[in-house]
Amino acid sequence: QVQLVESGGGSVQAGGSLRLSCAASGYTYSSYCMGWFRQAPGKEREGVAAIDSDGSTSYADSVKGRFTISQDNAKNTLYLQMNSLKPEDTAMYYCARSRVRTCYLGSDYYDDWGQGTQVTVSS
Repeated sequence: QVQLVESGGGSVQAGGSLRLSCAASGYTYSSYCMGWFRQAPGKEREGVAAIDSDGSTSYADSVKGRFTISQDNAKNTLYLQMNSLKPEDTAMYYCARSRVRTCYLGSDYYDDWGQGTQVTVSS
């Protein structure tokens, strides 16, 4: 049974940093593309960043240069380092496992989701 558990969310002021973690279990972690998504109240879920089994990454334009996705295959853990946070980054953040090896930022490619961790950025 696939389990994804996010942690690391919280409240910070604009310009601050947070690092999110996603602990994965129940499958061979390194074989899949993994992604981070976020959803703000009243808005659609959007892809933030993704990383494939070779370590290749992709980012939404809104977070390029500020967020870094990484993974530790030995620990079955996905990370999202978020720097220079802005109030518009406020959202529930989810990690997800893709059903395809190629990484896309569209949520339709992802079958397994964590419960989410809240990030709130104040101005």
